[in-house]
Amino acid sequence: MAADRGDGQRPGAAVFEQLRLLLTGHPALEQLFGDDTDRESELKLQELQERVDTAWQLAHESRLVEVGSSLLELIPDLEHAARSTVTQRPEVLTQLSRAYQVAATAFTRQEEVDAAWVAADRALSAAEESGDALSVVAGTYRMAQAFLRLQRLEQAEQAARVSVAALAAQVAAEHPKPEVLSLYGSLQLMLAVIAATDGNRTAARAGLAAARAAADRLGEGRNDFDTEFGPTGVAVHAVAVAVELGDAGEALDTARTVDASVLSAERQARFLVDVARAHAQRRQASEALDALLNAERLTPELVHTDHRAREVVRDLLQFAGRRPADELRELAGRAVVNP
Repeated sequence: MAADRGDGQRPGAAVFEQLRLLLTGHPALEQLFGDDTDRESELKLQELQERVDTAWQLAHESRLVEVGSSLLELIPDLEHAARSTVTQRPEVLTQLSRAYQVAATAFTRQEEVDAAWVAADRALSAAEESGDALSVVAGTYRMAQAFLRLQRLEQAEQAARVSVAALAAQVAAEHPKPEVLSLYGSLQLMLAVIAATDGNRTAARAGLAAARAAADRLGEGRNDFDTEFGPTGVAVHAVAVAVELGDAGEALDTARTVDASVLSAERQARFLVDVARAHAQRRQASEALDALLNAERLTPELVHTDHRAREVVRDLLQFAGRRPADELRELAGRAVVNP
């Protein structure tokens, strides 16, 4: 949990509590008893897919409260459609897996990692039932994210490594599918971050190198399975890894070469938070504050709730002593951070 902010103070706490309750128990128990007369018997696949796409777009903009609100109706509709007379059931299940994946992502970013774990598990089940093996891998990726946020590094690494091994033969082919390279590269970046968090420089560098090789083969940035993988994504993760390893100078040198504008607002903001963290490690308070304010302009919700961003704000308050700059004091107020 983020310090200084209890569950009741977290933006959208009521929405995420409702979403948590939605995940409790069987997702569509009434249909097992044939008592669903108040719902349409069939929902259009295209409409459902568009709603899932919208939820992911909101997540990429770090508008997590809106993500949670949209899922409160979307998940029941998808669960209903998967059990009704929809002719394209595998496709509906794929969208259901994506909806649970975005729920897992939102819960993880809200520090609600136990609920993220449940959502990721539901995503895996729906993906496996759909017959889409790559969706299963994508669900495992979300599971690893939840484990990483829980600081259960061994479990996070296991989830990522099993998926990497499953994709290895396809990646070794002369012309692998782009979506396979995207997932494989994203998992290698996950392994790099896990290793860096654990202080394992060798493994962190190996993960980055493998991801970079996959990105080079891909040749462009893509968003397969909402992973935003590509050369720029590898570069921003290299900054994050360097920060985790305490190599602030390397992180800042790498950051100067990165044009993150091609990424989503959420990824750009996280990159700027890592830049701020690197400046804070070098006690460059003004530069760190500038990076945080730029991140806040992109995605206020992220900067106000992300534990790493808030830790930088707290560090800057401590650096400033009794007379912090007005901009820093105001940012601390918006993020509810005390020194």
